[in-house]
Amino acid sequence: MNLILLAVISLGGIGLVSALVLYFASKKFAVTVDPLISEVSEVLPQANCGGCGYAGCSGFAEACVKADNLDGLVCTVGGASVMGRIAAILGREVVAAVPRLAVVRCAGTCAVRPKTTVYDGVKSCAVAALTYGGETRCSFGCLGYGDCVDACQFGGLHVNPATGLVEVDDSVCIGCGSCIKACPRGVLQLRDRARDNRRVYVACVNHDKGVEARTECAVACIGCGKCVKACPSGAVTLENNLAYIDYAKCDACGRCVGVCPQKSILAVNIPAGQTVEAAATSAGDDR
Repeated sequence: MNLILLAVISLGGIGLVSALVLYFASKKFAVTVDPLISEVSEVLPQANCGGCGYAGCSGFAEACVKADNLDGLVCTVGGASVMGRIAAILGREVVAAVPRLAVVRCAGTCAVRPKTTVYDGVKSCAVAALTYGGETRCSFGCLGYGDCVDACQFGGLHVNPATGLVEVDDSVCIGCGSCIKACPRGVLQLRDRARDNRRVYVACVNHDKGVEARTECAVACIGCGKCVKACPSGAVTLENNLAYIDYAKCDACGRCVGVCPQKSILAVNIPAGQTVEAAATSAGDDR
């Protein structure tokens, strides 16, 4: 009986000491959370997409509270309305950010980039890129297994079964950048939205030399440089056998589209039959 009583007292003493240790430890190592962080976090959409550049909405909220100003801080999901509410909470001004859009820089459909082999591995772009060159001769273009589709929380992308390429829905894409991170080949790019989502871009990321690139894909950029010479605004550059259009400089005049022998440059949402001068006038201020 005495042994049982002694055991109960011993266990009770150990429990009491442990409780006291935990209590004082919680007081000593307590982390004080700024209430403004919680307040800002409440107005965020809690998508945790990472489009803001932070791991999640809580990280973005903390960054907003600790920053001297809101320049460069943008909630891609909530947009201007959410940033306005955050600015009101913090008593700061916010500069409206330009909406962004993902662009697929590959036009290598099944028709112009025919399959040469069959891939029976895991249907994942990340896996295929590491273990396999792909089902076509081009080792640069879209693999079409949809890692970017899975990464998009908003349903802004899908793989077109007819072409084998991923496509972006302009009306859904918020420019969070999740798809960019998911693509192992760097085919996707974020760019500022122009009026009516107009854009002119090189739909190719192939860095092989001209003859080889043309063999791999009928619409691959061959690095001929004609687009560079034709561009009046200096928006087109040529590097490592590949042309690139700087959307910040591009006035959507369409000259590069007309001179490209490979049809590698795409003009999207520019009205058919619109003259070069009219396109430049109507789209120039929106780029």
